[in-house]
Amino acid sequence: MTHASAIRPLAVVTGASAGLGKAFAAQLAARGFDLLLVARDGARLAELGAELSKRHGIVAEPFPCDLIKTDEVTRLCERLAADARVSVLVNNAGFGTKGKLANRPEREQLGMLDLHVQAAMRLTYAALPGMIQRTQGRIIVVASVASFTASPGNVNYCATKAYQRVFCEGLAMELQGTGVSVQALCPGFTHTEFHDRAGIDKSVGIPAFMWLDADRVVRESLDAIFGGGPVVIVPGKRYQLIVLALRYLPQWVRRTLQGRYGKART
Repeated sequence: MTHASAIRPLAVVTGASAGLGKAFAAQLAARGFDLLLVARDGARLAELGAELSKRHGIVAEPFPCDLIKTDEVTRLCERLAADARVSVLVNNAGFGTKGKLANRPEREQLGMLDLHVQAAMRLTYAALPGMIQRTQGRIIVVASVASFTASPGNVNYCATKAYQRVFCEGLAMELQGTGVSVQALCPGFTHTEFHDRAGIDKSVGIPAFMWLDADRVVRESLDAIFGGGPVVIVPGKRYQLIVLALRYLPQWVRRTLQGRYGKART
């Protein structure tokens, strides 16, 4: 490790090999952060790390890790707790599935809970003491607009994303005055590999104007958390209106709308 990298703050990004995680890595590197890039695909992480290191003059270290596995999460937690340079933690790793709960493998659904709930909580828990001691730190949890509703074919995804949002809201209250800030990022449909990996047909029930650009989502997230923005961030005016409507629409209207989107997932 060079002297320059030893004094640069470190940003940790999970799910960094693609999609929003890759966009977070690129934009944090541009802001001058060294990176710890976490995902299962070590080859993609190494390629991304080399590219960002060369482009921005930072140090980007690949950290291959499967956050569904308890021992792998423990290994990363130990790293976060021991590194005094950890300044930003982006809990972005996640996945979706397609199909009704009764028809999905139990191990898959338990893995979603392990990743979205336990891993996100444990990594936050590991990073927090050092951040509080240093009176400086930022934690972003990538939740979803889905955290504000329920949907067929999306049962545990909506439920775990709701946990993430509420977790951030409560944690932010506890951290007032510590110098550590927390954000629940709640994007809507975003152009990444996410839907492709879940086998979801993006052309069914989802009009083109509803799709967001990953770079824009990340830019709004980082501008907010570095600018003293709110705990819950919903990128895009259209989705802010949707979230507002979800809070007040009658239940039968919500069921009708969710049923239309659910066709792509069930």
